[in-house]
Amino acid sequence: MTDVFGATSTTEDVLKGIDLKGKRALVTGVSAGLGIETARALVAHGAHVTGAARDLAKAKRATAEVFEAAAKSGGGFELVELDLASLASVRACADALLAKAEPFDLVIANAGVMTTPFERTADGFERQFGTNHLGHFLFVNKIAPLMRDGARLVNLSSSGHRFSDVNLDDPNFERTPYEPFVAYGRSKTANILFSVAFDKRHKARGIRAAAVHPGGIRTELGRYMDKSSYDAVIERITKINEQLAAEGKPPFEFKTVPQGTATSVWAGVVASGDTVGGRYCENCHVGAIVPDGQEISIAGDGVRAYALDPAHAEALWAKSEEWVGERF
Repeated sequence: MTDVFGATSTTEDVLKGIDLKGKRALVTGVSAGLGIETARALVAHGAHVTGAARDLAKAKRATAEVFEAAAKSGGGFELVELDLASLASVRACADALLAKAEPFDLVIANAGVMTTPFERTADGFERQFGTNHLGHFLFVNKIAPLMRDGARLVNLSSSGHRFSDVNLDDPNFERTPYEPFVAYGRSKTANILFSVAFDKRHKARGIRAAAVHPGGIRTELGRYMDKSSYDAVIERITKINEQLAAEGKPPFEFKTVPQGTATSVWAGVVASGDTVGGRYCENCHVGAIVPDGQEISIAGDGVRAYALDPAHAEALWAKSEEWVGERF
């Protein structure tokens, strides 16, 4: 691979010259933001994409440009209903896909929620952990038989994993005061650990799994943040940029949506499996491990060591099987 991509690369930069005709992909969360652009970019290069969304009416309205791109490229696009906050919905969607028996070359677990008020899923789990991790854990494992040899799984995580490690003893905040960013951090760490464990289980078939941080992007994901929380984030970014300027470094800047989806398609289509398998990726490269005690800012790169720990990943896998009531 001769092209070098980075923080400002877009999906079109990453996929330039790549023909995806004959490839099949599944993308969750296609009713807004990153999911729409990810699906559009893939179908524009000839892939057939199955887009999963909780609200099919909203998804159909939001993905008009995806359907248009598929018609122009000869690719394909279809929608399926999937509510990750309901394990019954997850099983129904997975069972329908298994019945169709159409294989996938790429699965991008893109859907998610962030910093919600304290709520529980239909199955009683804290909403962020239940939706972002457990819903995807069950769904991806159920459809894993449909993944072709050499397929790729991309789990969308976040630099927000740095807010917290997972808590296997109190995942639902029954004994811990609820903090929206802590809950978000737990779920995003879980996304990385899931990638580590899934990669270990499936790489003998050439199936590799990676976690990606798309970058800071203004999308619907932040819709649950109240004004004080949003203002606090902006104030923090301002202070960080002042510090970066004093050090002669470029400022932190929000990415556009096409820049935010670039790392997902890079990890899913462009990079080699050995490069990204079991890794955390950001800005179209593999992120470096930052020691747990070392301070890291919102503008900094890197992944906490606890999020890539194999033993930790196995412990989460075992607990997740227990929580969803199935073994994989």
